[in-house]
Amino acid sequence: MAKKLVIKVTAGADAPERCSQAFTVAAVAVASGVEVSLWLTGESAWFALPGRAAEFDLPHAAPLPDLLDSLLSGGRVTLCTQCAARRDITEGDVIKGVRIAGAQVFVQEAMADGTQALVY
Repeated sequence: MAKKLVIKVTAGADAPERCSQAFTVAAVAVASGVEVSLWLTGESAWFALPGRAAEFDLPHAAPLPDLLDSLLSGGRVTLCTQCAARRDITEGDVIKGVRIAGAQVFVQEAMADGTQALVY
């Protein structure tokens, strides 16, 4: 069984169910003691900004701010460098605890021994 889980979420409000699934799986993994790294890419990049998760609404789903909080306190959240640049998001803009890193770091994490990678 993988000891680490790297999840790349590419969807945001444009595909709410897929987005929610990624955050939910990541938060459940953290709660289960798995080392989790969640990558915000594409439209999910906006959730790196303060207050943006609170704007997300999906009936019968856990609140995105709660899921994000659990990931920030028990896992790692990374915003894709290129996705941030395309949206004019800088390190000074993001929620405390969110880092900005690029594809090299993602590949490094995903290819580490004992790691399972998922893309939503």
